[in-house]
Amino acid sequence: MGCTELMDYEVVLSDISFKHGREYIKANFEEVYEVKPGYKLFDIYLIGLPPILVGVTGDHIIFTYMKPCRGTFVLKIKGGEEIERLRSV
Repeated sequence: MGCTELMDYEVVLSDISFKHGREYIKANFEEVYEVKPGYKLFDIYLIGLPPILVGVTGDHIIFTYMKPCRGTFVLKIKGGEEIERLRSV
C-alpha cells in the first residue's frame, strides 16, 4: 500500500469534513470524476463517504484524503499516468 508521506504533495485544505472537501472539489474544478470508496489512486485506497470526487487540473489530481487519526485533507499531487487511468473509469 502507498503512503502519501512519501509523495510530493500540496495540502490545499486541512482539518475539514469529508463533505466540505467534496464540495470544494465540485465547486473549483471543471474536470471532476466520481469514484467509489476503495478506488486505488497512487497505490492508495481512497476511503470516505460516497461519492468520492477527484478533480483534475493541468497535470495535477486533487482529492479528499482521509487519514485515520489525522483528519481529512484535500491534497494536490502531480497526476502522471493516474490522470489517464482516472479518465478511463
